[in-house]
Amino acid sequence: MKISRLILWLLLFSIAMAFLESAVVIYIRELLYPDGFDFPLATMDSSLALTEILREAATIIMLVGAGVIAGKTFYQRFAWFIFCFAVWDIFYYIFLKLLIGWPSSLFEWDVLFLIPVTWTGPVITPLIVAILMIVLAMVIVIFSGKGIDTGINRSEWILLISGAIVLIISFAWDYSGFILNYYSLSELWNIPDRDVFFDLSIKYVPRKFNYYIYIPGVFIITAVIVKYYMRLKKDS
Repeated sequence: MKISRLILWLLLFSIAMAFLESAVVIYIRELLYPDGFDFPLATMDSSLALTEILREAATIIMLVGAGVIAGKTFYQRFAWFIFCFAVWDIFYYIFLKLLIGWPSSLFEWDVLFLIPVTWTGPVITPLIVAILMIVLAMVIVIFSGKGIDTGINRSEWILLISGAIVLIISFAWDYSGFILNYYSLSELWNIPDRDVFFDLSIKYVPRKFNYYIYIPGVFIITAVIVKYYMRLKKDS
């Protein structure tokens, strides 16, 4: 399959997944937030909360599957996975904006992910990461199409993983700080009453996003993409 045709189909797949995701979220918000989504989160049954977590896990599996099917090598599969993930994330917010007018601004807070803990942040923060993911994916795809070895070396992997960890910490920072006001780290390993913990979790209201952690994470990822691109360009 020609690369342009592959990109088109993966783009359509990711956009369709984004619409499905936004539709599910709209249904949930209509049921739980009839006056409009806001923090603290609405109370939900524990089985519904588990279903939501499993839905997110299933979404990731689907995106990984698309990458595995589309790519021929590990790095191509990785590239298509992060490409689909990024397109899905961007269009998820586009569809929410078109369908229900949310978010009102790119700095409105959202629940970004629930695994392994709750990630939150202004909408603009995951969108910036998504753009970086698309850039990295296209670098891999373009150079691999030229027959160049697109293997990511050890130092580049270390930087990528380090940057990703820093970004995850920034997304989990505010929620984790809220929880640690009530539990110590040791207590979190063995919570005696999980229902009490769940009731506390849904009382969380975002306070302040930690850009001091987020921005270095973005810088690290950007730097490694530039470094990787320059190395591949030199080899071409």
